[in-house]
Amino acid sequence: MPSKAGGIFAMGYILGEARGQGTLFPVVLDDLIPDDHVCRVIEAFVDKLDMVELGFVRAEPAETARPGYDPRDLLKLYLYGYLQQIRSSRRLEAECQRNVEVMWLLGRLEPDYKSIAEFRRTHSEAVTEAGAELVRFARAVGLVRGEWVAIDGSKFRAVSSANSVRERDAMKRYLEQLERADEQDEVTIDPSAVGAALEKLKNHPEPDVRFMRMAHGNPAPAYNVQTAVDAEHAIIIAQQVTTESNDLRSLQPMAEAAQQALGSPETLNVVADAGYSNGEHAAVCEASGIIPHVAGNRCANNKGDGTLFDRTAFIYRPETDTMQCPAGQTLRRKQLSRRDCAVCYQGDAPICGRCQLKSQCTVGRQRLVKRHLYDDALNRMHQRATPEAMRLRRSTVEHPFATLKYRVFGHPRFLLRGVGGAQTEISLATMVYNLKRMMNVLGGRKLIAELAC
Repeated sequence: MPSKAGGIFAMGYILGEARGQGTLFPVVLDDLIPDDHVCRVIEAFVDKLDMVELGFVRAEPAETARPGYDPRDLLKLYLYGYLQQIRSSRRLEAECQRNVEVMWLLGRLEPDYKSIAEFRRTHSEAVTEAGAELVRFARAVGLVRGEWVAIDGSKFRAVSSANSVRERDAMKRYLEQLERADEQDEVTIDPSAVGAALEKLKNHPEPDVRFMRMAHGNPAPAYNVQTAVDAEHAIIIAQQVTTESNDLRSLQPMAEAAQQALGSPETLNVVADAGYSNGEHAAVCEASGIIPHVAGNRCANNKGDGTLFDRTAFIYRPETDTMQCPAGQTLRRKQLSRRDCAVCYQGDAPICGRCQLKSQCTVGRQRLVKRHLYDDALNRMHQRATPEAMRLRRSTVEHPFATLKYRVFGHPRFLLRGVGGAQTEISLATMVYNLKRMMNVLGGRKLIAELAC
């Protein structure tokens, strides 16, 4: 007896149709993909791109030799793959042969894994530019306001193993020791050993990767991924893979990247955590129309056992470039430390020795106070870092990293080697993330219609 589900009942089970039975499935592949499906969104976006201007190789068909695959098709394949946590070129090859959605997206093309991998390897800059084009589209349709931007960084594991990176670092130290010994004529150097060491360093697949402390606390070979996220709909407007183990030198480059992505507005509010507390970067940002909101992260100066006056007890006098101590005496400028970005102010030893507050001020002959070279910019930046701004930062920039790591990557580890390879992967993952955010806000049909305009 036929069932409502299309099978037949037999001995208490629902059975499927016989494999040899003729069927009209599927007559038209297009009937299997809904009108608001993400595959249609991917196709509408990629078809909108000027592949030649973005720098994709073979964006125009060759007149001679064997035709290659259209870069549009391979870009569509990778966007779909990252959307489904499929980043391996071999797995993408298999999807082309069995996945109906990929068959629709590529018109039943079945590129081999070498062609798929080669496309990703050679198009790092072009893929990044395609992501920037998606951000410009988001601005055009009002999904990016460009008033408040949150910046943050997170560590992603590199491909190289810890042992491989340790061996590379040991080889560097070995060569440095040989160089120092050679300068002092203390050792006879074996040229063949030096040549072998240099060859190993030259052939290491990831010469720039560094050990970084991960979320679980143990250091591992990793890259620091920086993102700038617009606060309106949490669209990632800029991203960069760095080899910096912390965020201290990332405020200015990421703020400027966000400003450029937004079309250089007159003012832009940038909020970040205390890891970005860099006075020099803050001063440069303010001069460029970027207003940083970052909590200060400075250690106290000369606090001793907790009974001595700290830096906040001293008043800076900009008209004379001096510091005034709690006793009303003057500490004059002594030296400038470019390395620490600090100016040192020192009291007069005879005056400090007679001061009644000396026991509360210093255990030395005279008091020395350091003032940050960009102290005013640091103070202004810290004052702007209100609790409301910090809540905005947390609610804007932290969940995109969780999405990238566990909804797009599946596991926060790169597959490609080197900074360039990592940048390509982050660019692809960011495009996928932004497309999904846009679909959530506008809906699939409206987004497709906007892309088609």
